[in-house]
Amino acid sequence: MALTQASGTRTEPRRPSRKGTLTALLFLAPFFVLFFAFTVFPVLYSCYLSLFKDKAAGLGLGAVQKVFVGGENYLRALTDPAYTSSFGNIAVYCLIYIPVMIVLSLSIALLLDSAAAKARGFFRLAFYLPNIVPGLIAAVIWLYLYTPEISPIVDAVKASGGTWDLSSTLAAYFSISNITVWMHTGYNVILFYAALQAVPKEVLEAATVDGAGPFRTAVAIKARMIAGAVSVATLFTVVGAMQLFAEPLLLKTKATAITSTWTPNMFIYDAAFDKHDFGYAAASALTFAVLIGVMSWAVTKLGSKADQ
Repeated sequence: MALTQASGTRTEPRRPSRKGTLTALLFLAPFFVLFFAFTVFPVLYSCYLSLFKDKAAGLGLGAVQKVFVGGENYLRALTDPAYTSSFGNIAVYCLIYIPVMIVLSLSIALLLDSAAAKARGFFRLAFYLPNIVPGLIAAVIWLYLYTPEISPIVDAVKASGGTWDLSSTLAAYFSISNITVWMHTGYNVILFYAALQAVPKEVLEAATVDGAGPFRTAVAIKARMIAGAVSVATLFTVVGAMQLFAEPLLLKTKATAITSTWTPNMFIYDAAFDKHDFGYAAASALTFAVLIGVMSWAVTKLGSKADQ
């Protein structure tokens, strides 16, 4: 009887003790302190700066005072041709860079996943190595490779009867796209290759029994089954491409088509540290951050629909 009653009793879920809660908060405190100090506070301070503008009293010869201007900096940014055209440059760059990088990464990953591939570990490492090179160092390397009279690439182009003019706008787009493709293709190769390892073997065996060849299996089955990984890679690539900064900043010393406001990040840097207009720079940066958030949301939604 006692056993029956004991077995029929329901045990209440154990609640964490007050001491355990305080211990958990103590361990989490460093994260929240650093997160507030280096993320939340800078954003709030940028919001504050974006509402003010430095103006000199009198005829511009008096002391500089911080004047509240409300949304004037935001309106000025959205109507500034230099700021809006920088998004056009990024759009053209993305149209060149993203399709090439995604298709190339997926093709290499499918080749590494094929039965005929040898030394997969070596090639995965070889393709990934450029990804660990900082963007500034990669730009220095390719700046040398783009410089006439000392570059073997330019010499080879001229020897074949072609021309290479880094001062042209089209050459600037392709030059920067080439750098970023070289840097980031390997990362996405690893991402796609890892996703391919999760493709069920039974599906591939069924495709082989149905008479599908290696190429058709790769394109029609493997590539479709890792559409989620492709969507994630595209999202990260779009966000990363929008933040382009180091490569064009260094290449503009040789490519005259690249100005100091060629990308949104370069425009913000120029407004803050060259022109010392911190309120305008803060408003431009916040507007840019909102746009990146909207773009990320849109790409995520499109990726979800593609998966369905």
